[in-house]
This record gives sequence, structure tokens and C-alpha cells, in this order.
Amino acid sequence: MEGYKIYIVEDDPWYGEILAYHLSLNPDYKVSRFESGKDCLAKMSAKPDLVTIDFSLPDMQGDELFKKIRETNPTVPVIIISAQEEVSVAVNLLKIGVNDYLVKDEATKDLLWNSVVRIRENQSLKKEVEHLREELGQKYSFQKTLIGQSENLKKVFTMMEKAVKTNINVSIAGETGTGKEVVAKAIHYNSERKKKNFVAVNMAAIPKELVESELFGHEKGAFTGALARKAGKFEEANGGSIFLDEIAEMDMSLQSKMLRVLQEREVVRVGGNETVKLDVRLIVATHKNLADEVKKGNFREDLYFRIMGLPVELPPLRERGNDILILAKHFADAFAKENKLGIIQFTKEAKEKLMKYHFPGNIRELKAVIDLSVVMCENNEIKPDDITFASTKRDDFFIPEDKTLRQHTCDIIKHYLKKNNDDVVATAKALDIGKSTIYKMIQEGELSI
Repeated sequence: MEGYKIYIVEDDPWYGEILAYHLSLNPDYKVSRFESGKDCLAKMSAKPDLVTIDFSLPDMQGDELFKKIRETNPTVPVIIISAQEEVSVAVNLLKIGVNDYLVKDEATKDLLWNSVVRIRENQSLKKEVEHLREELGQKYSFQKTLIGQSENLKKVFTMMEKAVKTNINVSIAGETGTGKEVVAKAIHYNSERKKKNFVAVNMAAIPKELVESELFGHEKGAFTGALARKAGKFEEANGGSIFLDEIAEMDMSLQSKMLRVLQEREVVRVGGNETVKLDVRLIVATHKNLADEVKKGNFREDLYFRIMGLPVELPPLRERGNDILILAKHFADAFAKENKLGIIQFTKEAKEKLMKYHFPGNIRELKAVIDLSVVMCENNEIKPDDITFASTKRDDFFIPEDKTLRQHTCDIIKHYLKKNNDDVVATAKALDIGKSTIYKMIQEGELSI
């Protein structure tokens, strides 16, 4: 291993040797000494991990050398060591980015040792975070995030690819369980903002009286219980992306404040006057039709146009065709691997049962169904009896949706056709309608058997 490279820039050979010897007690430290700033700069191409600088060098001051080092090595940590204990000098150096300022005395060796240890630990943490972010980027690649091959899904991929190329706001629409937050994360971790925070907020889960504080932060004493300053979610997401799920649930009184934040690109904490500049990408999601909410007077039109940006429409699982089986196999394999159960297979009849079901809970429901099926099956083979749909145990198997009467009629006929094994006559009799009505809907493509 190359070791942790430390440069010591000290014009006093004796003092420099003392510092070098002390640090070299750690065999992992590879220490090099220089007696002038010029000599140090000539070797910066070797990319040291840390540099210590005597503030008063024969050819330049420590702050000047620091600036020259940062021109070629902008991230290398620098420690300044000075014979003078001047607070103003120390403060100025720390302001321009010096990592630590030490005064030469009998304790310098130990203070330097501790400072190097602390800086190295911080570097390790940063590298670990960077590695985790890279892993997240791979985890949230589009093909790993959204599994399937349907044409509806390909349209989603196209919109996501457009989203990652710019910082345009993104609005994601889709039924509950279609994967809106997963899509939001995939957009963030494939964009230029992936090294910054992704902050998710469920607007429906926060009490009305706490939403403003949660989003924009608050100052100490702003309200009862505000014992200290708290940064809001927008501040946490600065430089990255904020995902506001169920945006339609935002109270009207907060919508005007949200509009101002988005227009001015700044936020004022509750109970404060200081403005905090923001550089945040906004991604919103809802299972409601926002345009309809605007017409109903539940959502501000100006805010609607501000947040819409690039629309991404997630199709319900029932409209994704063979993706149901692709996802089922994916979930079965993942659950089996996690529980060391071996390879799982589906019988033809089990696949047919999955394909005929309407999945009101979408992908989230499919995963729950498959996990249970893997547990219930014998010999790693899933049969129809191993598959249990929770919603079929209730009489009210239809979830509340905004549909036309014709669409609800179609859903009811589909249910009874499935219940009667696609027997049109039996279905017509059960519903007390003419079988010609069903045949006509089949002919027009509204039903299929």
C-alpha cells in the first residue's frame, strides 16, 4: 500500500524533523519534508493526502501557499502552524478553507497528531458516503428500478431520460403502489445532483400545524417546543432534490408560501427574518388529478403551473400486460434469495391467475402477494392455490377511483367473467343484462376473454 501521504512545509530543519518523526510513529503515514513553498508546490502533482504549512516561510506566507495549493489540489486538507497566536489570523485562515490552525509550543506535536487523525477520519467518511452514493446510482439505474418491457413502461423511461438531462421540476402521477418515490429517486441518482441529498416528504403524513416548520425550518423560540434552531427539509435538500409526495394534500394556506419559495429560490425559517438561498430540484407526486383539484378550488393554479414541469405518468400494473409475470418472477427470486430458498418456479395455471387479477394495489400489492406465495408453495413451485389476493376476500373489491359509469360497468363485468370462467351467458344472467351487451363490449375492445 502507498500509505497516507503527508507533506510538512517547515523552513526550520530541526523543527520540521521533530514533526516528521512524531507523525512517522504511525507506520501508515508516509511523511515528506520541504523547507520552502516553492519546493512543496513542485511536488503537488504526487497528490498528497494532507499538507502542514509553517505560516512564515522564506519565500511566501502560509495563506499564499495555501491558495496556490488549492489551485491545483482543491480538496487536499491543509493545517497551518504558526509561531504567533493571533486570533484574527486564525479566523481569517479558517474562513478561506484551512482545516486547522495550530500554535507552535510544547503541545504542538500532540495537537498535530490529533488533527491529522480527525481529518483522516473525515476523509474516510466522505469516501464512504461517495461510495454509497455511487452504489445508490447503480441501484437506481432505470432498468433496475422499473422492471418490465411493456410499451407503457418504455414511455416512462423516455420521460425519465429527459428529466435527468436538466433541472426542470418533475411531477409524477399514478395510482397508489405504482412506484412514484422509486421513480423520483431514480431521476435524482441519475442526474448531476446525485452526490447531494435526496429528501423525501409525505405531505399527507405531517400534521397541518407542523408542515411549515417541517418544510422551511424554524428558529429557537418560534413556538412552544422550539428549543433550538432547526433546518427544514428544503435546506436539507440544498444542492440536491426534494420529493414532495401527495402534493395535492398541501393546505391552501401553505400553498402561497410554497409558491414564494419556488419563485424566489429562498426560504425564511418560521420565527426568523434571515433568508436562506436555495438550489433545490423539486419533484412532486400525487395519485390525484391536479388539474381537477385546481378546477375544484383545492389547489392554486399558479402553483400548479410552477410545479408541473415535466410530467411523468406511471401506468397501473393492470395496464402493463406481461410485466406482471416479469415482476412476479423478480419478486419471487429476490424473496427466495433473501431467505435461502432456492429457485422458484410458477405453474402455467399460477401465471394465468396472476394475469387475470386487476391488482388495485399495483406493484406494492403484487410484491406482498408473491412473498406470501413463496412461503406457501411446496417444492419451490407456485401453484394457483398458493396465490391469495387480499381484495378478493371482500365484497367491495373495487378501490375508490375517479371513473366513468361505463368504466365501472366494464370492471364489474370483468369481475363476473373471471368468476364464471369467461362464461358470457352465466355472467349476463348473474348481472341481469343481455349477453349482447357483453359481446358488443368484447367486439369494441373494452373486454377480452
